Amino acid sequence: MILWIFLAAAVLAALWAVSIFNGLVRRKNVVQEAWSGIDVQLKRRADLIPNLVETVKGYASHERGTFDELTKLRAQTGSQDIAQRAQTEAAITAAIGKVMAVAEAYPELKASANFQQLQNDLNNIEDQLQLARRYYNGTVRDYNVMIQQFPSSLVAGFGGFTAQPFFQIDNAADRNVPKVSFGG
Repeated sequence: MILWIFLAAAVLAALWAVSIFNGLVRRKNVVQEAWSGIDVQLKRRADLIPNLVETVKGYASHERGTFDELTKLRAQTGSQDIAQRAQTEAAITAAIGKVMAVAEAYPELKASANFQQLQNDLNNIEDQLQLARRYYNGTVRDYNVMIQQFPSSLVAGFGGFTAQPFFQIDNAADRNVPKVSFGG
Protein backbone atom coordinates (compact mmCIF):
# COMPACT_ATOMS: atom_id res chain seq x y z
CA MET A 1 0.00 0.00 0.00
CA ILE A 2 2.80 2.46 0.86
CA LEU A 3 4.43 1.63 -2.47
CA TRP A 4 1.21 2.60 -4.30
CA ILE A 5 0.96 5.86 -2.39
CA PHE A 6 4.59 6.65 -3.13
CA LEU A 7 4.11 5.73 -6.81
CA ALA A 8 0.96 7.90 -7.05
CA ALA A 9 2.77 10.84 -5.43
CA ALA A 10 5.68 10.42 -7.86
CA VAL A 11 3.32 10.34 -10.84
CA LEU A 12 1.48 13.45 -9.59
CA ALA A 13 4.80 15.27 -9.04
CA ALA A 14 5.94 14.31 -12.54
CA LEU A 15 2.66 15.49 -14.07
CA TRP A 16 2.91 18.74 -12.11
CA ALA A 17 6.51 19.31 -13.34
CA VAL A 18 5.53 18.54 -16.93
CA SER A 19 2.58 20.93 -16.68
CA ILE A 20 4.78 23.74 -15.37
CA PHE A 21 7.48 23.00 -17.96
CA ASN A 22 4.90 23.14 -20.76
CA GLY A 23 3.55 26.43 -19.38
CA LEU A 24 7.06 27.89 -19.40
CA VAL A 25 7.64 26.69 -22.97
CA ARG A 26 4.33 28.22 -24.05
CA ARG A 27 5.14 31.57 -22.43
CA LYS A 28 8.65 31.59 -23.87
CA ASN A 29 7.19 31.05 -27.35
CA VAL A 30 4.66 33.83 -26.79
CA VAL A 31 7.56 36.15 -25.86
CA GLN A 32 9.38 35.19 -29.05
CA GLU A 33 6.22 35.74 -31.10
CA ALA A 34 5.72 39.13 -29.46
CA TRP A 35 9.31 40.10 -30.28
CA SER A 36 8.70 39.17 -33.91
CA GLY A 37 5.79 41.65 -33.89
CA ILE A 38 8.14 44.42 -32.77
CA ASP A 39 10.73 43.31 -35.30
CA VAL A 40 8.19 43.51 -38.14
CA GLN A 41 7.24 47.09 -37.19
CA LEU A 42 10.89 48.11 -36.81
CA LYS A 43 11.60 46.66 -40.27
CA ARG A 44 8.67 48.59 -41.73
CA ARG A 45 10.02 51.78 -40.17
CA ALA A 46 13.55 51.03 -41.36
CA ASP A 47 12.22 50.51 -44.89
CA LEU A 48 10.74 54.03 -44.82
CA ILE A 49 14.00 55.68 -43.77
CA PRO A 50 15.72 55.71 -47.20
CA ASN A 51 12.63 57.28 -48.81
CA LEU A 52 12.36 59.85 -46.02
CA VAL A 53 16.04 60.74 -46.25
CA GLU A 54 15.97 61.06 -50.05
CA THR A 55 12.82 63.17 -49.99
CA VAL A 56 14.17 65.59 -47.39
CA LYS A 57 17.70 65.53 -48.80
CA GLY A 58 16.47 67.09 -52.03
CA TYR A 59 15.38 70.16 -50.08
CA ALA A 60 18.03 70.31 -47.36
CA SER A 61 21.24 68.89 -48.74
CA HIS A 62 23.30 70.89 -46.21
CA GLU A 63 21.96 68.60 -43.41
CA ARG A 64 24.17 65.74 -44.61
CA GLY A 65 25.30 64.79 -41.07
CA THR A 66 21.75 64.15 -39.92
CA PHE A 67 21.00 61.99 -42.95
CA ASP A 68 24.24 60.03 -42.61
CA GLU A 69 23.55 59.41 -38.91
CA LEU A 70 20.09 58.04 -39.65
CA THR A 71 21.41 55.81 -42.44
CA LYS A 72 24.22 54.51 -40.20
CA LEU A 73 21.81 53.74 -37.36
CA ARG A 74 19.49 51.89 -39.72
CA ALA A 75 22.37 49.65 -40.79
CA GLN A 76 23.24 48.78 -37.17
CA THR A 77 19.99 47.02 -36.33
CA GLY A 78 20.88 43.62 -37.79
CA SER A 79 22.17 41.23 -35.15
CA GLN A 80 21.77 43.14 -31.90
CA ASP A 81 20.29 41.72 -28.73
CA ILE A 82 17.09 43.26 -27.40
CA ALA A 83 18.76 45.79 -25.08
CA GLN A 84 21.13 47.01 -27.80
CA ARG A 85 18.29 47.10 -30.30
CA ALA A 86 16.24 49.27 -27.93
CA GLN A 87 19.12 51.76 -27.66
CA THR A 88 19.60 51.85 -31.43
CA GLU A 89 15.88 52.28 -32.03
CA ALA A 90 15.77 55.15 -29.53
CA ALA A 91 18.59 56.81 -31.47
CA ILE A 92 16.72 56.21 -34.75
CA THR A 93 13.60 57.82 -33.27
CA ALA A 94 15.67 60.86 -32.24
CA ALA A 95 17.29 61.04 -35.69
CA ILE A 96 13.90 60.84 -37.42
CA GLY A 97 12.78 63.69 -35.17
CA LYS A 98 15.78 65.72 -36.38
CA VAL A 99 14.93 64.99 -40.02
CA MET A 100 11.34 66.05 -39.41
CA ALA A 101 12.55 69.22 -37.70
CA VAL A 102 14.68 69.99 -40.77
CA ALA A 103 11.61 69.45 -42.94
CA GLU A 104 9.67 72.02 -40.91
CA ALA A 105 11.90 74.74 -42.37
CA TYR A 106 10.81 73.95 -45.94
CA PRO A 107 7.14 74.73 -46.64
CA GLU A 108 7.35 73.29 -50.17
CA LEU A 109 8.64 70.00 -48.71
CA LYS A 110 5.85 69.89 -46.11
CA ALA A 111 3.36 70.43 -48.94
CA SER A 112 4.83 67.59 -51.04
CA ALA A 113 2.39 64.68 -51.43
CA ASN A 114 5.27 62.20 -51.18
CA PHE A 115 6.47 63.70 -47.91
CA GLN A 116 2.96 63.81 -46.48
CA GLN A 117 2.47 60.14 -47.37
CA LEU A 118 5.78 59.26 -45.68
CA GLN A 119 4.69 61.18 -42.58
CA ASN A 120 1.37 59.32 -42.48
CA ASP A 121 3.09 55.96 -42.96
CA LEU A 122 5.59 56.79 -40.23
CA ASN A 123 2.79 57.84 -37.86
CA ASN A 124 0.92 54.59 -38.49
CA ILE A 125 4.05 52.50 -37.98
CA GLU A 126 4.89 54.32 -34.74
CA ASP A 127 1.37 53.58 -33.46
CA GLN A 128 1.71 49.90 -34.36
CA LEU A 129 5.19 49.80 -32.84
CA GLN A 130 3.88 51.21 -29.56
CA LEU A 131 1.21 48.49 -29.44
CA ALA A 132 3.75 45.78 -30.28
CA ARG A 133 6.10 47.02 -27.54
CA ARG A 134 3.31 46.95 -24.97
CA TYR A 135 2.32 43.44 -25.99
CA TYR A 136 5.93 42.24 -25.90
CA ASN A 137 6.60 43.78 -22.49
CA GLY A 138 3.39 42.21 -21.15
CA THR A 139 4.40 38.77 -22.35
CA VAL A 140 7.90 39.24 -20.91
CA ARG A 141 6.38 40.28 -17.58
CA ASP A 142 4.20 37.16 -17.43
CA TYR A 143 7.07 34.90 -18.46
CA ASN A 144 9.54 36.43 -16.00
CA VAL A 145 7.01 36.25 -13.15
CA MET A 146 6.45 32.56 -13.84
CA ILE A 147 10.20 31.93 -13.85
CA GLN A 148 10.66 33.75 -10.56
CA GLN A 149 7.66 32.42 -8.63
CA PHE A 150 7.91 29.37 -6.43
CA PRO A 151 7.43 26.49 -7.23
CA SER A 152 7.70 27.08 -10.99
CA SER A 153 11.13 28.62 -10.39
CA LEU A 154 12.37 25.12 -9.56
CA VAL A 155 11.28 23.76 -12.93
CA ALA A 156 12.53 26.93 -14.69
CA GLY A 157 15.99 26.55 -13.15
CA PHE A 158 16.13 22.87 -14.02
CA GLY A 159 14.86 23.51 -17.56
CA GLY A 160 17.31 26.34 -18.26
CA PHE A 161 14.67 29.06 -18.62
CA THR A 162 16.10 32.54 -18.12
CA ALA A 163 14.47 35.93 -17.71
CA GLN A 164 13.97 37.99 -20.85
CA PRO A 165 14.68 41.74 -21.07
CA PHE A 166 11.98 44.33 -21.50
CA PHE A 167 12.06 46.52 -24.60
CA GLN A 168 12.50 49.90 -22.98
CA ILE A 169 14.24 53.20 -23.41
CA ASP A 170 17.12 53.55 -20.95
CA ASN A 171 17.73 57.27 -21.37
CA ALA A 172 14.93 59.18 -19.65
CA ALA A 173 15.43 62.14 -22.00
CA ASP A 174 14.67 59.87 -24.99
CA ARG A 175 11.23 59.11 -23.52
CA ASN A 176 10.17 62.64 -24.35
CA VAL A 177 9.15 62.33 -27.98
CA PRO A 178 9.99 65.47 -29.91
CA LYS A 179 6.97 67.50 -30.96
CA VAL A 180 6.72 67.29 -34.73
CA SER A 181 3.84 68.80 -36.62
CA PHE A 182 2.63 66.56 -39.43
CA GLY A 183 0.03 69.05 -40.53
CA GLY A 184 0.24 71.65 -43.28
